[in-house]
Amino acid sequence: MSSEDEIDNSEAPLLDHLIELRRRLFYCVVSLVLTFAVAFYFAKPIFGLLVQPLAAAGQDRLVFTQIFEAFMVQIKVAFFAAMMVSFPVIANQLWQFVAPGLYRKEKRALLPFLLATPVLFALGCALAYFFAIPVALKFLLGLEGDLGGGVKQEALPAVGNYLDFVMQFLFAFGISFLLPVLLMLLERAGIVTYEQLKSAWRYAVVAAFAVAAVLTPPDIGSQLLLAGPLCALYFLSLVGIWFTRRRRAKDLGEKEAAAEAAAD
Repeated sequence: MSSEDEIDNSEAPLLDHLIELRRRLFYCVVSLVLTFAVAFYFAKPIFGLLVQPLAAAGQDRLVFTQIFEAFMVQIKVAFFAAMMVSFPVIANQLWQFVAPGLYRKEKRALLPFLLATPVLFALGCALAYFFAIPVALKFLLGLEGDLGGGVKQEALPAVGNYLDFVMQFLFAFGISFLLPVLLMLLERAGIVTYEQLKSAWRYAVVAAFAVAAVLTPPDIGSQLLLAGPLCALYFLSLVGIWFTRRRRAKDLGEKEAAAEAAAD
């Protein structure tokens, strides 16, 4: 079957596409609502897990200064947890909607990236939770102490501010770890080339430290914990692009050889 036949066999009227899109969106919403309900029931234990780095840093108290702040924190925790847990379902529904309109080779090319996305995101979140957040908290809480003249400053973090702080780290590291997926997709789409990415590695290193400086506190430890993996992921992307490009060239050569043999 030719590539054109693959697309022709998957053609459907616009109304059918809209009905299919509505069905996929319905499944995504149902998955999100169900996981949100479960996550809201366990919101306190989940938030208790998120505050462990704070407790390990020696801070045993969180305060809330607004009446609804503690409740809104539970809502946010449940929503973030629901998004992470339901992501595989949402990604699968997106794939089920898009896949019929792709060529077979495009499906084989995109599926590994789709599968790698949650794994890389989870690795980034794990690095933030176990290393970056404790380092940042140690630096920030170390600012407590005597200011002179009998005045002391004491950290009394609010639940809402602490949740925003943790989520900033988790999402910054999680999204940053998707860099290989982004670069390989851009190369696959022909937007950038391997040679361009290879020659721009110095700019990429500077950009990695700039991003780390923006997304993390001003201590060198947490900045290095983000900038270092970003640089490593950039070079890892170059290696992955080199291998995939070499494999594509080999496959193309085999197809051309087979076509010439068939013509003879």
